[in-house]
Amino acid sequence: MSKKRFDYDLIIIGSGPSGRTAAIQAGKLKRRVLVVDRKNRLGGVSIHTGTIPSKTLRETVLNLTGWRERSFYGRAYRVKDEIVADDLRSRLHKTLDYEVDVLEHQFNRNYVDTLSGTATFIDHHTIDVVIDGGEVQRIKGAKFLIATGTKTFRPDWVPFNGKTVVDTDEFLDLHQLPRSLTVIGAGVIGVEYATMFSALDIRVTLIEPRETFLDFIDKATIQEFAHQIRENGVDLRLGSSVQSITDAGEYIEVATSNGRRVRSELLLFAAGRIGATDQMGLENIGLETDHRGRLSVDRKTYQTAIDNIYATGDVIGHPSLASTSLQQGRVAACHALETPTLEESPWFPYGIYSVPELSTCGMSEEELEQRGIPYEVGIARFRETSRGNIMGLEQGMLKMLVSLKTRRILGVQIVGEGATELIHIGQAVMNLKGTVDYFVQNTFNYPTLAEAYKIAGLDAFNRMPIPAEFKASR
Repeated sequence: MSKKRFDYDLIIIGSGPSGRTAAIQAGKLKRRVLVVDRKNRLGGVSIHTGTIPSKTLRETVLNLTGWRERSFYGRAYRVKDEIVADDLRSRLHKTLDYEVDVLEHQFNRNYVDTLSGTATFIDHHTIDVVIDGGEVQRIKGAKFLIATGTKTFRPDWVPFNGKTVVDTDEFLDLHQLPRSLTVIGAGVIGVEYATMFSALDIRVTLIEPRETFLDFIDKATIQEFAHQIRENGVDLRLGSSVQSITDAGEYIEVATSNGRRVRSELLLFAAGRIGATDQMGLENIGLETDHRGRLSVDRKTYQTAIDNIYATGDVIGHPSLASTSLQQGRVAACHALETPTLEESPWFPYGIYSVPELSTCGMSEEELEQRGIPYEVGIARFRETSRGNIMGLEQGMLKMLVSLKTRRILGVQIVGEGATELIHIGQAVMNLKGTVDYFVQNTFNYPTLAEAYKIAGLDAFNRMPIPAEFKASR
């Protein structure tokens, strides 16, 4: 790569999880790298309005409400009697400031240049960046990585006003907590916000036009989850499309296709996001997006249809997780800079930070049935574990799917406290092609929630045929 021809070896547009890891990887390879992002948006949606804010908000709600202690002290128990919006925002801003500070330090330490502005492609190797005051800076790069993420979907029929009818970005700027909340869209974001605000003892109605929700998760696990959130106070309405939304001033009214009406002080529209690609000048380089503004890539290299331009993160669609984006950025940077690296593992976990948490890795029962794979199921209830009893957990389940032919673990689904942490045990065993025997043979710390793996393993093991080598060793 000629230093005279290009200003940078790699230019990254966007500084979310995938842009961050790509930039740091390029810096460690001692390449000239530039990250372009909008003013005061270093860290992207993940830090400012997405992953970090929602998870911080969840932890704040659970701490201030004393949610985890209610099984001991009653549903009326609270750590703080009156919780206001400032209680939530103060911890949120402190966390976000820290995250941005860490990111700036990482970029400085790895000699990553940054530029605040809006980037537009001129040709395959050139972008114009509009910076403060309207000044335009033209920059040339050998390779590019588009990591712009997504933005909120705001259809015309929703009367957004930024106060009582809001999208998921505006939701974080609430100055007063409502007494009632309607959430439209039972995707990951809608479910997370609906359940955490229900934990604040706010009346929540969650509307989803489809008959099902979170379809990438095992149906039995979702049924368990739906039962729990309904018990926790969420009015879950499935199969009801929204016919109209009326801003009546004192309240917002939603009319649904089944003739019902829902009134609440606040409406959160959380039905989807679209790729943030509409102002990048992609037409200048012949790069097309789908109807949701997302880019298609080679899923092994993350190259687009243009050899020197890559794309990673939410802008390429499924699975749209911060965790997978972190991996994608590293892999894309290595390929772009012609550096060998390890391939991504075949199994990765999904984590939904709702109340209760949901996490899954591997295949569901529906997938196994479609593929004709014989399997056995092992189940453990958190209340069956001593640690669960100590913690006062009345709910929570770990489900394990085991191949009858190979005895390998094919899938793990968890709903309950600590699900997003516990899932990594199952993920490790699956990626190492481990069998149910691992959980039967090995000792787990006692008392722990991780012991649920052993209980589920034994539950499946005791119903499975005894292998020939076990019989011979008797």
